[in-house]
Amino acid sequence: QVQLVESGGGLVQAGGSLRLSCAASGSIIRISAMGWYRQVPGNQREQVATISSSGTTYYADSVKGRVTISRDNANNTVTLQMNTLKPEDTAVYYCNANLETQSGRWSYWGQGTQVTVSS
Repeated sequence: QVQLVESGGGLVQAGGSLRLSCAASGSIIRISAMGWYRQVPGNQREQVATISSSGTTYYADSVKGRVTISRDNANNTVTLQMNTLKPEDTAVYYCNANLETQSGRWSYWGQGTQVTVSS
């Protein structure tokens, strides 16, 4: 059984910072891309940032320059450092991992963590 467990969400004032972490555990052979997505009620889930196993990163234009994604391959963790937060960053943030187990390749999601930025 594979699990992605997120932590680090919360309430912060505009201009503040938050650090989200996600740990993948279980019978994992390898993880390729990991990333963070966010969703506001009534809207589609949108990609925030992703990172490949070799460290290649992608950032959505809306967060570029304010957000840094990193990962620890040895511990199967991915972290999202968010700075200069804006009220429009308010959303539920989900961790995602594309991984391989003995039964095949899968895309797993975390349970989500709420980020609220007050103006």
